[in-house]
Amino acid sequence: MDETLQDLGDHIAAEMRGVNGWQVVHGELTLIVNRADIVSVLRFLRDDPTCKFCCFIDICGVDYPERPSRFDIVYHLLSPYNNLRVRVKVQTDEQSTVPSVIGVFPAANWFEREAFDLYGILFEGHPDLRRILTDYGFSGHPLRKDFPLTGHVEVRYDDEQKRVVYEPVKLVQEFRNFDYLSPWEGTEYVLPGDEKAGGD
Repeated sequence: MDETLQDLGDHIAAEMRGVNGWQVVHGELTLIVNRADIVSVLRFLRDDPTCKFCCFIDICGVDYPERPSRFDIVYHLLSPYNNLRVRVKVQTDEQSTVPSVIGVFPAANWFEREAFDLYGILFEGHPDLRRILTDYGFSGHPLRKDFPLTGHVEVRYDDEQKRVVYEPVKLVQEFRNFDYLSPWEGTEYVLPGDEKAGGD
């Protein structure tokens, strides 16, 4: 299987100038592609008689906030003719747009909207790029690693007003600075009430 994928990787890299590199990991071929060339590479993977990756499976995002191009957009395709899968990766940042691939795979529509909603990745040429999983008034992108665990807004049903209301999150205690130290193993600070235990 790996030999077949190696041959396929060599074929794709020889034919497509937008492929920066490729590797076979865990029995799957992964291509690294320039952002501007994603449409032509996916069209080649679909139409080339050696590839025949005609089945669009998924688009997902990955966040690496320490990198200048913090997002990976990962496309998954299947070739039922060859019984093979391919993973295509593109890097982008918070401001740069990625060309929409709806013209090649119409099924990418909602997946691109999901990546926009949850990561804030912008797809140029998408006909209806708006939120799909969160509310229209939602603030931020919840799958970014720097998104606060408690969110920014609390949504609840108010029985007195008989409607859903939006309020800023109010924390009784500050969960974001929790130290994860167990009081059973000893802490680096004095727990309330323990200040008396150490004195004579």
